[in-house]
Amino acid sequence: MKLHEYQAKELLQKYGVAIQGGVPIKSMEHFDAAVDTLKSNGVAQIVVKSQIHAGGRGKGTVYHKHNRNEVAVEGGVKFFGDNFEKAKDYAGKVLGNTLVTHQTGPEGKEVQTLFIAEGLDYKKELYLGILLDRTNSKNVIMASTEGGVEIETVAEETPEKIIKIWVDPGTGLEDFQARELAFGLGLTGPEYKDFLKFIKNLYNAYEGMDASMVEINPMIITNDDKIMALDAKVTLDDNATFRHKDFEELRDLNEEDPLEVEASNFNLNYIKLDGNVGCMVNGAGLAMGTMDLIKLAGGSPANFLDVGGTASPTTVENGFRIILSDPNVKAILINVFGGIVRCDRVANGVIQAAKNIDIKVPVVVRLQGTNAKEAKEILENSGLNLIPANTLTEAAEKVNMALKMVEEEKEVEKEIAEFDNNDAEEVDVVEVIEIDVIEDAADESSEENNSENNSNNNIH
Repeated sequence: MKLHEYQAKELLQKYGVAIQGGVPIKSMEHFDAAVDTLKSNGVAQIVVKSQIHAGGRGKGTVYHKHNRNEVAVEGGVKFFGDNFEKAKDYAGKVLGNTLVTHQTGPEGKEVQTLFIAEGLDYKKELYLGILLDRTNSKNVIMASTEGGVEIETVAEETPEKIIKIWVDPGTGLEDFQARELAFGLGLTGPEYKDFLKFIKNLYNAYEGMDASMVEINPMIITNDDKIMALDAKVTLDDNATFRHKDFEELRDLNEEDPLEVEASNFNLNYIKLDGNVGCMVNGAGLAMGTMDLIKLAGGSPANFLDVGGTASPTTVENGFRIILSDPNVKAILINVFGGIVRCDRVANGVIQAAKNIDIKVPVVVRLQGTNAKEAKEILENSGLNLIPANTLTEAAEKVNMALKMVEEEKEVEKEIAEFDNNDAEEVDVVEVIEIDVIEDAADESSEENNSENNSNNNIH
């Protein structure tokens, strides 16, 4: 679960981590009150920060919500010093509009919360991050003198500027490791001592919150040699939320994909991707392998969907419903290895889904394991037009063949539509010609009659 900056700072502050203070607002009606609160705490200058789950806010562009072609203001984060009126005008242009950054994609995200924060004077920006290194089964602390820059960019361009320390979860962060980080960042004097306290508190927060990632970018050295978190990004481990019931209220559903939210309501692990093959699999490892084989066979997975080990017919139906909600899905691959979950349950779920949902795309089914024979009989007797497969490679190849058939059918339909349009145009042309001929004949007949009448009049 991702947190907004202001939420992350509130949690970190509880562990003694020095943060940039501020007040979150969701309406411009609360702007003046937020400023008054900051002033009462001795704050003389402010920063207005957009709150969305994406990086690059400061370099982003804010567009009007109802007119995406019109720019409301440049930048989603701005420092205004003591010019509170200008800050208020800017906040009014950002709140409720759409912020587009390099991480949001062109669709952007609506800014529903602003963080009115204290403006700080500082002399240096640093980077600090903590996350789990699954390869070593340890937590890794990464630090760099290149603060304020995306760590991915630093890793690519100047990897030698990244310091890494691996911490054993059993012993926690040792004093010598904290000192090694401080020396690596080139800290001395008061800032060195303050950093040792800062990193200890930050690591305690990382473990205490059951976070999967904590990133402070930038971590600053103020003009009075204090270490402080100017920005904070925290991701919490969803598997540990049972230990933190109060964290549930921190979840912002507006920042999540609607299909992923719906899937979580049915205890389905769903992640939307950019492909055209919908995947329904049991087990994360099998799901990853299935997506790899689809890619190798020439297709592209549209999602990651793990129905879990306790899948029921209703679970499978809901999985179908969520997959088909994505308009990019042109085919579906069901790949289930029956261990805990029974294949006949999955088969009944497929039939139930076919009865309740209008499935217009080809469906490839591979069921192996517990009650696979019974599942095969259920599907064969169902009368459904399904494509069976025995191996995973065969399933991936068949789903890609189905995609090609769908594309060929579209081409045929397109040619037929173009042919019909051409016929209609030719008929119209013929009708126009016939009308013209009739009219010309009528005109000639009229002219002949007039000529005869004139001749007769001349005779008389």
